[in-house]
Amino acid sequence: MIAKLPRWVLIGGGVLAFIAGMVNAIGFLGFRHMAVTHMTGTTSLFGIAVAQGDGGEMLHLGGLLLSFVAGCTLSGFVIGDGVLRLGRRYGVALAIESILLFAAVPLLHERSDYGLWLASAACGLQNAMAGTFSGAVVRTSHVSGIVTDLGTFFGQWLRGLAVDMRRIRLHGVLFAGFLCGGIASVFAYTWWQERALLAPAALTGVVGVTYAMYRHRRIGRELDA
Repeated sequence: MIAKLPRWVLIGGGVLAFIAGMVNAIGFLGFRHMAVTHMTGTTSLFGIAVAQGDGGEMLHLGGLLLSFVAGCTLSGFVIGDGVLRLGRRYGVALAIESILLFAAVPLLHERSDYGLWLASAACGLQNAMAGTFSGAVVRTSHVSGIVTDLGTFFGQWLRGLAVDMRRIRLHGVLFAGFLCGGIASVFAYTWWQERALLAPAALTGVVGVTYAMYRHRRIGRELDA
């Protein structure tokens, strides 16, 4: 069970899930109507394209898959292992994600697949960045595992077993953040079309700067103690 749930994990996870929810919904609303925050459906579509011999779709979908993996690779290089811990270079990773999302906007506006590939790389970076915390898998860019865990906890509760309420709280915040991001994207897309991606791009940068300031302040306190 999670002994203590730090505020920075709860708030940061919720905001990142909101960002991912926006990015993914904008991908669905855009010219390709594609998910970019997770690769399950994309892999299935790639398999269908291979079976049908559709070279154009194989190129597009293969690009999405490779971009996502490239983002994960970049996260592994920048951060190191996948355990959430204050002091890691999350600020750098978030700055890179923000740059990738900003760069994707003009390409998406021109209806270029390269924009989707950049957005996919940004989501892969974020997905790999989250990792685990106190035994709980923390994923901010998709909700399949979150919904699975919540359902499992509910089944255990029905059976009369003890459940980890802190973990339920964490997953609830992540799910709510992703859902609210999707809702917000509809209103943003109505006004700005693909340029709506500027909102999560800017918010990612703000989160990165905020984390860097918090980390610097926290380390300073520990050194003064």
